[in-house]
Amino acid sequence: METKLLNLLPDNGILYKICNFINKDIVDEYHNNILHITPWKQEPITIFGKRVMQPRLTAWYGDSGKEYSYSGITMQPLPWTEELKLIKSHAEHHAGCTFNSALLNLYRNGADSMGWHRDNEKSLGYNPVIASVSLGAKRLFKVRRYTDKKQTINIELNDNTLLVMAGNMQDVWEHSIPKTTKQTEARINITFRQIK
Repeated sequence: METKLLNLLPDNGILYKICNFINKDIVDEYHNNILHITPWKQEPITIFGKRVMQPRLTAWYGDSGKEYSYSGITMQPLPWTEELKLIKSHAEHHAGCTFNSALLNLYRNGADSMGWHRDNEKSLGYNPVIASVSLGAKRLFKVRRYTDKKQTINIELNDNTLLVMAGNMQDVWEHSIPKTTKQTEARINITFRQIK
């Protein structure tokens, strides 16, 4: 972890933001390739006992055998693409660890979103390190304490931005990507993880 970076959390956890973390000359090409080559899916998930369609498209990539289960669905990993391998190596450099899988989310427009949640599944292990890459349209990333919903931190995620979440952030804080009327372009989010 790069110590010169500012922790955006006041306590209990680590959250770093790194702007322009990939060579700018290749970011648009990578965004375009991932957008059009990825076999995106929209799957039903279980929230508070109800089956609903996810308000975004997803895909799961990773090493062989690294399946991922959440909210009532289990995803089998697709093999890494060259673009994802390169982005992963940059993310690993900044996060100070290796990753064996990645969840891709496609927010087609401002109507697509991610509700409040914590990435605390057992398969991620204790105090997981998650590197979250944003490509494309700018979106707001919101963080709040899990036990006290009043304290909220707002972080703008621009194109070519990396967020590194670590420590006990997933125990103490939850995060979301709310709907917006401002976004018309697509945003791709790639969250690199280490499935145990």
